[in-house]
Amino acid sequence: MAFNHSYTTEKAVMSTTETNKVLKSTYFLLAMTLAFSAITAAISMTMALPRFTGMICSLVAMGLIFVIHKKANSSSAIGLVFLFTGILGFGLGPLLNAYLNLPNGGLLIAQALGSTALIFFGLSAYALTTKKDFSFMGGFLTIGILVTFGVSIVNIFIGSPMVFIAINAVFVLLMSAMILFETSKIVNGGETNYILATVGLYVAIYNLFTSLLMLLGMSNDD
Repeated sequence: MAFNHSYTTEKAVMSTTETNKVLKSTYFLLAMTLAFSAITAAISMTMALPRFTGMICSLVAMGLIFVIHKKANSSSAIGLVFLFTGILGFGLGPLLNAYLNLPNGGLLIAQALGSTALIFFGLSAYALTTKKDFSFMGGFLTIGILVTFGVSIVNIFIGSPMVFIAINAVFVLLMSAMILFETSKIVNGGETNYILATVGLYVAIYNLFTSLLMLLGMSNDD
């Protein structure tokens, strides 16, 4: 019995050590990729690119996600993550320029950034402190994102402002839930690959920021 207890304790310590290692690696890489995205966004802004650049970059990034999942355990994974986040950051340039042309566009961007940071750190702290398992949200998130994405495509042709607001409001909720889900997976040992963990959190932060920015822009128009 003493041997079994010792083995269980040792296994738990090893599990905690591995979890902390994944967390540290994830947050470090996430910080680096966010900074890199800011640089590529700034470069894009100076080039004054057309708005459809963002859509092209998003489509390329979506293709890269599949490559990253396949190469997650290879030496090229980190480079692919920086390529992925750099492309998404580059695609933000035209959107940010459009908002900066508004009378209080700089304030709107700052508010979106601040709100994103508060939501991310608040939800991450909650998941890390409580260690609750949010794995049950996986199916809901997948369906929710697919449905909302589908509605957003339809709304491109409809052009309804109310639907646009609803889509971004739902995305804010979905991405907030995704932050809880992704952090919970790391804390509870469901995600041991910091490359995939970083991509999941980055996508949540990116979409959370853009959705908040859209909502703030719409409220500003009103």
